Amino acid sequence: MLAWNSVLNQSGPTEFVFQVFTAVPEFQAFLFLLFLLLYLMILSGNTAIIWVVCTHSSLRTPMYFFLSNLSFLEICYTSVVVPLMLSNISGAQKPIPLAGCGAQMFFFVTLGSTDCFLLAVMAYDRYVAICHPLHYTLVMTQKLCVQMVVGAVALALLLSLQLTALIFTLPFCGHRREINHFLCDVPPVLRLACADTRVHQAILYVVGILVLTVPFLLICVSYVFITLAILRIRSAEGRRRAFSTCSSHLTVVLLQYGCCSLVYLRPQSSTSEAENRQIALVYTFVTPLLNPLIYTLRNKDVKGALRNAFISKTASDAH
Repeated sequence: MLAWNSVLNQSGPTEFVFQVFTAVPEFQAFLFLLFLLLYLMILSGNTAIIWVVCTHSSLRTPMYFFLSNLSFLEICYTSVVVPLMLSNISGAQKPIPLAGCGAQMFFFVTLGSTDCFLLAVMAYDRYVAICHPLHYTLVMTQKLCVQMVVGAVALALLLSLQLTALIFTLPFCGHRREINHFLCDVPPVLRLACADTRVHQAILYVVGILVLTVPFLLICVSYVFITLAILRIRSAEGRRRAFSTCSSHLTVVLLQYGCCSLVYLRPQSSTSEAENRQIALVYTFVTPLLNPLIYTLRNKDVKGALRNAFISKTASDAH
């Protein structure tokens, strides 16, 4: 048995390559420019949110503290994937070493899981603000907010480290294996293992339930109480304002959890690699881009702070 394991390890790949999107040079150039533009928009939009929250005292509340942390996560999340992806689109297939693939998987799963946990924390913040407004400042203290963010990161690190370590104890056959994806995600890498992966699949589902199903159920419970509280508000303007603050968060939640569930919680037999790659483009580009757009276009406080910052910057440049 030990001899067989050593043979597997010796024949394992020293590197992986990602499958190209297209071999047509003109379409490669178009995809490179498109993804580069989206990436720059994600960086600038999320950086603007962090900057405006940090520089405007009126936005130093728990809701905007969590929002700025979410924006920071989105920047890191896309930066783990997109630069390498752009590098592969712009030229020939560039191999990624086994250790590099493991590192990308670890950071991608960690940041993605933290993102999901943070969205659940933000739902709890909205629940306290709308259902218990008189106790909001007593409950949502700065210390608790920091503890919840640290707790989300710690839990994500723990789950990601164990999952990544488990995946990379598997044997992979051949010197160089092609990953049918644009990043080292868990499902496509698992497909390349030349061993029985049923236990690993089961563990992936357990992690998926902990990261996606449990937080989503908590968000749903929060929004049931929030909806009941909003319906009790007598003024139409008050109800509209309360729904407005929640609808932005709910839009991001449905997009993030919906797309991730399609990739990680469906049986492998009912999914195609090409379909998973297309869905992954949504939570790699669309969700991080929509996050700043939704929260700025639908939020008067953020729009006002950005407008004031732009006016003061223009005035100072004029002088």
